[in-house]
Amino acid sequence: MSAIEKDFDRLALLDDDGWTQNNHYHRLLLRHVPANCSNALEIGCGTGAFSRRLAERAQHVVALDLSSEMIRVARSRSENLENLEYRCADVMAGDLPRESFDCVATIATLHHLPFRAAIVRLKDSVKPGGVLLVIDLFEPAGLQDALLNVAAMGISGSLRLIHNGRLKPPKAVRAAWEEHGKTDSYPTMHEVRALCAEILPGAQIRQHLLWRYSIVWRNN
Repeated sequence: MSAIEKDFDRLALLDDDGWTQNNHYHRLLLRHVPANCSNALEIGCGTGAFSRRLAERAQHVVALDLSSEMIRVARSRSENLENLEYRCADVMAGDLPRESFDCVATIATLHHLPFRAAIVRLKDSVKPGGVLLVIDLFEPAGLQDALLNVAAMGISGSLRLIHNGRLKPPKAVRAAWEEHGKTDSYPTMHEVRALCAEILPGAQIRQHLLWRYSIVWRNN
């Protein structure tokens, strides 16, 4: 995890809080936040873009990230939100209270963790009646995914141009993400669905265009 921590410390310094493929799906997740959400948890909060939106829906939000630099930037951008608490922590190493959160969310973080163990750990922290929300990356497999990959490249560039005024991220940002990506590995959609069928019965699983999938699971 130390290599990942160093990667994200570097990426935090390059973050401009603009449009990304991850925050494109924030509204999708927010639609599933329970009404009257008391306590929410975000795992892998980065610079806090989703945490701040979650804090508008929940009475109290705890946001964790392994990178101290990500947490520093997140705090600097969230000074006006008294109900948002950032912690620098490894979710797989520390204590995570059972059945304590009405909403547990994670965006583009699970692929850095032992997938099965992480899903079980997050599931166990959801209160009865609460929800687990996931956005993460998958490994394309087969012809259909290959064709969608081509479409996604064009649409991603267009959306970045609309929101950020450029087709590609700055060169330094691209270089940092390319270096980080050398150690990334992603599950296929088949693997995601198989694991959810076993561990998260009844979960809603969707494949999305911009190389992401979502999981919405309610602890009924």
